[in-house]
Amino acid sequence: MKIVSTILKGALAVGIVTSSLLASEVNVYSHRHYDSDKVLFKQFEEKTGIKVNVVTAKAEELVSKLSLEGANTPADMLITADIGNLYEAKEKGLLQAITSKTLENNIPTHLRDGEKEWFGLTKRARVFVYNPALISESELSDYLALANPKLKGKIVARTSSNAYNKSLLASIIAHHGEDKALNFAKGLVENFASDPKGNDRDQIAKVASGDGAVAFVNTYYLGIMLNSKSQRDVETAKSVKIFFPDQKGNGTHINISGAGVTKYAKNKDNAVKLLEFLSDIEAQKLFAEGNYEYPVNKGVKASGTVAEFGEFKEDSISLNEVGKYNKKAVEIATKANWK
Repeated sequence: MKIVSTILKGALAVGIVTSSLLASEVNVYSHRHYDSDKVLFKQFEEKTGIKVNVVTAKAEELVSKLSLEGANTPADMLITADIGNLYEAKEKGLLQAITSKTLENNIPTHLRDGEKEWFGLTKRARVFVYNPALISESELSDYLALANPKLKGKIVARTSSNAYNKSLLASIIAHHGEDKALNFAKGLVENFASDPKGNDRDQIAKVASGDGAVAFVNTYYLGIMLNSKSQRDVETAKSVKIFFPDQKGNGTHINISGAGVTKYAKNKDNAVKLLEFLSDIEAQKLFAEGNYEYPVNKGVKASGTVAEFGEFKEDSISLNEVGKYNKKAVEIATKANWK
């Protein structure tokens, strides 16, 4: 009996250790692929002893993967760029609500879900870049003004299927209604210098070379180019100027990268700890400096290249409102023949 008791005690001890080891990890599905994130995950591991396992892929692939895996998913957290992707994940029931005073204190209300299912981690401003040899700053104002016939043949842009453009158009719907959004999209298409093609960096290059006079891009792409090892990228970025739209109205459109705890998280507490860590001051500083993004934490200021862009009024609309109109934005872009 003594031997049996010893064996049982040993088995119980092994079970406790195994359980402890399993509990000291967090599994992340991430759309982000930046060195700053790797550094932050490493810092989190060193601080907490919780191992961070990361699977990276495109946002749509991760959302689809979570849907297919259901309750069997190993993922505890989803990190992705663009409010449209976060809103879709929530709409599909892939995330769960969490309560955290730390997150509520660190992240402004309009940059987190009202039902506590997703939280913004970084901000990107969608600004104009323009060629001063082809257009003057006085000709620029808000997003709707890009539909002005005076700009015919002067605008270059990504396709309407791009997540950032869908969210921009969704924000225009939220602010101005569907009719104005449709008129804007139609006018924008009429003013294209060429068919939409390429990423934000390609649009910056087109403006720099004179293939277009103005484009709308995310600020962090400009930051990446200005700090590139490629002298060509640096010279390209330096040859364009930045303009923050709608400073007399709603403010410049803001998008985010953000995260949520998955519905079937096996390591929920660890996922919450990681989210809180990423929202705190030190992590936010690294986010801002490492990938030329704006911090969401009110206690952290933009730094380096991003700070040099200058201060601006940002749109403070709830991003839930923007996400709500994402599908409608696709319909309107199709009606306007925005490829």
